[in-house]
Parts: sequence; C-alpha cells; structure tokens
Amino acid sequence: MNRIIKIILLDILKNKIIIAYTLILAILSWSSFALEDNSSKGILTILNVILFTVPLVSILFSTIYLYNSSEFVELLLSQPIKRKKIWISLFLGLCFSMILAFFVGAGIPLLINSPDSVGVMMLINGCFITAIFTALAFLSSILTRDKAKGIGIAIMTWLFFALLFDGLVLFLLFQFQEYPIENAMVGITAFSPIDLARIQILLHLDVSAMMGYTGAIFKEFFGTSTGLIISFLLLILWIIVPFFVSLVKFKNKDL
Repeated sequence: MNRIIKIILLDILKNKIIIAYTLILAILSWSSFALEDNSSKGILTILNVILFTVPLVSILFSTIYLYNSSEFVELLLSQPIKRKKIWISLFLGLCFSMILAFFVGAGIPLLINSPDSVGVMMLINGCFITAIFTALAFLSSILTRDKAKGIGIAIMTWLFFALLFDGLVLFLLFQFQEYPIENAMVGITAFSPIDLARIQILLHLDVSAMMGYTGAIFKEFFGTSTGLIISFLLLILWIIVPFFVSLVKFKNKDL
C-alpha cells in the first residue's frame, strides 16, 4: 500500500499541471501580500483563491487523473491486492500531492506574512477543501465510465457548491424573510463545505459584524470552541462520506 502511494505521489508531483498550479498559487499569494499595504486585504484576496480556484483544480485534476489511470488500476487489480487498498492508496496519493502543492503555493506565503490564527485557519481550511473535493472527484469518476460525463459531474459539483448553493440560500432568505430562520441558516451551512470554510475564516478575521444579525448567529455558534469542533467534524465527514460511497461502488464495480 505504501509503495502504491509513493508511486502515485511521485507521478503527480512531476506532472506539469500540478507544477503550474503550485506556481500560480505562489504568484497569486505572494503578489496579494506584496501589492497590499495591509495583510488583511491580502488575506481576503487569497480567501477567494482558496474558495474558488483550489476546489476547482482539486476536483477537476483528480477526476481526469483517475480516468487516465484506468489501465494502471486494472494492472493493480490483476495483482493479489485488495480493491480497498488500491482505492485508498489512490486517494491518499492524490490527496497528499494536492495538499502539498497547496501548501507550497499558498501555505508558505500565508505562514510568513500572516503567522497568526487567521493564517493557520486559512491553511487548515485550504487543506480540508483540497481533501474534500478530491474525495468528491473519486465519487464523480466512479459514477460513470464515460470520461466526458465524469468530468461534467465534477464541474457541476464544483459549480453547485461554489456558486449555486449560495444562490439557493439567498432565495430561501428572501422567500422566508418574515420568519426567524437565521438559526436554520447555521444548519443549512453544514451542506456546503465551502461555506463552512468561508464562515470559519471570516469569523477569525472578525468581520462578522459586516454580516449583520446572521453573522452574529454564526459567531455565537461557530465562534465557540464547541462550534469550531463541530465545523471541523463536519468537514471531516465531507471527506469520509463521498470517499466511502466511492469505495463501496469501486469494490462492487465490474471493471
């Protein structure tokens, strides 16, 4: 299992797309801090990169890599290796490489320019977002043999969590604006890993006052140690559940 992870890790780290992804993250991160006179403004710029670019690249690259590695997977299946070990090794190899690329590109600038709780929180949430959308990529790729459909599912998944989910939340807020549904918004947030990460970072930036009464509700819940633990547990579930579903389908799939 360790050997498979090592092979995948080395293969991905030599990939030109991953190298370009790391360089682009580094350029955006360093320039964000260099061009702004206030580190908080640079952090907000990097926040947008973490919430939109990181999940898109993670899910898209992982999905394409899995489809391109189908022959390698079939070769592994011909060996006396359990399917569970193969799928977990693929996930860990992809996950570690994507997190490493994120850490080198955005994590190092964050820790140097913002060595406080905000920088650490952004780094942790960026790693979680990377792992979550890698897990969603495994689910997308196992749902269909057609590469085009799989990539389409991956893009639609990213589009839903990055853009459409917020639109649905706003629609609910406008439709039920006469009712006290702010507390329900806390529960609805659990259905979007991107929103969970965004709220955690914004609360650590102490800009929840700009979010109005709903922001006060979020701060009351997520701002406590209990709320922080629950939000991290929810992010962990967002990694485990999609990957577990994909693992079950892979174990029963006729290749």
